[in-house]
Amino acid sequence: MRLARIAHPDGVAFASIESDGGDDASAQVLEIAEHPFGQPNFTGRRWPLADVRLLAPILPTKVIAVGRNYAKHAEEFGNEVPADPMIFLKPSTSVIGPNAAIKLPPASSRVDFEGELAVVIGRPVKNITAEQAPAAILGYTVANDVSARDLQASDGQWGRAKGFDTFCPVGPWIETAIDPSDLRITSEIDGTVKQDARTSAMVHKVADIVAFVSSVMTLLPGDMILTGTPEGVGRIEDGQTVSITIEGIGTLSNPVQST
Repeated sequence: MRLARIAHPDGVAFASIESDGGDDASAQVLEIAEHPFGQPNFTGRRWPLADVRLLAPILPTKVIAVGRNYAKHAEEFGNEVPADPMIFLKPSTSVIGPNAAIKLPPASSRVDFEGELAVVIGRPVKNITAEQAPAAILGYTVANDVSARDLQASDGQWGRAKGFDTFCPVGPWIETAIDPSDLRITSEIDGTVKQDARTSAMVHKVADIVAFVSSVMTLLPGDMILTGTPEGVGRIEDGQTVSITIEGIGTLSNPVQST
């Protein structure tokens, strides 16, 4: 099932997206009452996908991200791969949806894109095992861990560099029925491919990451875990468009704007 959050003629709602043979042109959006966790309760209202606007598919209480989880990405910056997942937080206010603008802050002269697979948690969990992790996952979406690279280097910690408003685009929806272990992930700037890798290259796998994070903090429904980026990250500039595609999920595109 594809779960989305939409703006429709009467407001904002969660929804399921249904299409014949994966054809988005003919897709229908079925409104979900209340929330998408557990068995969805449909209201009976529906619209063509073209008649609604896709928003960030979830508004998390927190976003946890994993650094240096692809060996080649760690290598391109001269870093070692950590023995345990190296986690940090991005504020919920950094989250934006598809086609919303990434705003370049005046404080930074070097902002990078980072295409990533994001895990969306489906129920409250704490101290679970890797074997228990799949049952705690609602699904997966596409994320861009936008990073002010110069501030990341100068600050000595990543809170400011990763935490600006608009620095966590996610979407276009949550795919609930997919195996995350070996998916192709590509990132493009204005149609030019910059990243092309597979999630099988992750150092720490999805289930292990979820279990590890749950040993540190309670995970709540809707919380997101960004699982790291492969090699090929690079600078984004005013007027460009970043598009990140993950096999079996879809494409997340966002324009870049100066502020």
